[in-house]
Amino acid sequence: MRRLLLAAILVATPAAAAPDPQLSALAGQVQESRLRTDIETMVGFGTRHTLSDRSSPTRGIGAAERWAVSEFQSISSACGGCLEVTVPKQTFTGRRLPQPTEIGAILAIQRGTTDPDRVIVISGHIDSRVSDVMDAVSDAPGANDDASGVAAVIEAARILSKHKFPATLVYAALEGEEQGLYGGKVLAQFAKDRGWRVEANLNNDIVGNTQGQGGQVVRDRVRVFSEGTKSVETPEQANQRRYNGGEVDSPSRNLARFIDALAERQGADLGGLDVMMVYRTDRFGRGGDQVEMLAAGFPAVRITEAAENYDRQHQDLRTEGGRKYGDTIEGVDFPYLARVTRLNVMAMAALARAPAPPEGVKIEGAVSPDTTVSWEAVPGAAKYRIRWRDTVDPQWRHMRETSATSETLKGVVIDDWFFGVSAVSADGHESPVVFPGPAGSFISPWAAKQ
Repeated sequence: MRRLLLAAILVATPAAAAPDPQLSALAGQVQESRLRTDIETMVGFGTRHTLSDRSSPTRGIGAAERWAVSEFQSISSACGGCLEVTVPKQTFTGRRLPQPTEIGAILAIQRGTTDPDRVIVISGHIDSRVSDVMDAVSDAPGANDDASGVAAVIEAARILSKHKFPATLVYAALEGEEQGLYGGKVLAQFAKDRGWRVEANLNNDIVGNTQGQGGQVVRDRVRVFSEGTKSVETPEQANQRRYNGGEVDSPSRNLARFIDALAERQGADLGGLDVMMVYRTDRFGRGGDQVEMLAAGFPAVRITEAAENYDRQHQDLRTEGGRKYGDTIEGVDFPYLARVTRLNVMAMAALARAPAPPEGVKIEGAVSPDTTVSWEAVPGAAKYRIRWRDTVDPQWRHMRETSATSETLKGVVIDDWFFGVSAVSADGHESPVVFPGPAGSFISPWAAKQ
């Protein structure tokens, strides 16, 4: 009955938007051959363990780091010096780093044209490991974990560096992930030191395998993990969220929805690849560098394959009982990796071309048949879209457009729906949806205090 009443009061949910030809053109530039060459090169370093050789020109994490820097520098030369290539480092000790060890984040920064402090990050980790996480000598090819993610990062840089965007794009190959997510810590601190407003971190970790542990092959799905509630929320904010909602509407969760909707709209460019949203920060009991970005208050998701094969993860190279173990290049499905890379390229471009997500989103309407939604004006926004959905619906289903910064939805009872607002540019690029209040804000607490 409630749905029938809504249909009588409001316009129906609009039909799905048409594919964006500009995004399609970018996706079409992804080349499997370059992804393969990059992974072959990384595998060729023998091991990329964080504690491995740093001086050899051909083996170890040092050689891998210098190669990644040279790739970014070459890409920058091709675009007239459009990338700032830098390797910020910090020294850490820990359970898996018994001696003080310098850990780097290999970064290529493509500065935005009009909103350079708003930043979209794509990342993968360049280090690898075998069964013993402290074994820095044995061959650890790490073809899928995570040369596949780094290859996607570098390919995105090759393609997107040829274009200009309002927001800044950052391409990151991180060290030290297997020893304790240290590269993510370095990246997060660097972002804070630079005063970046990180709108999104797309962390690609294990994105090239399609044959699961039981032999099943899954080529039509990719998982996007996102936290439900912010890692940095205060006790007061948690109390407000528990009472009024927001458990499934963190900025990271709405970033996942943005990627899911993009995949549906641009499905032809992805060969039918479907985004499977997973309502968890990461796989059960496991983690990735996006966790450290979340700990700094930055919206972040983990992108990973749908079917994992644990014989190919964190394993010594060996054959036992006719069963092969080890993360070798034979386990990478390159057509699949190319589709995942296309999704990343389109998501980064779509985010960077859209206005920033609105700030100061509020809703009012207690003991009223109507709901009023308000927000602050966004520079570069030509209009806004008020979105709402059933409280058990995973996606935004209803929408109203306006050029104002406040709108009253007549006949929509605040108690029965979740609400959000997105900003839209004059040429139709839309930001992620922002849920009202601190639970949904894309602005990090430390940035809000500046």
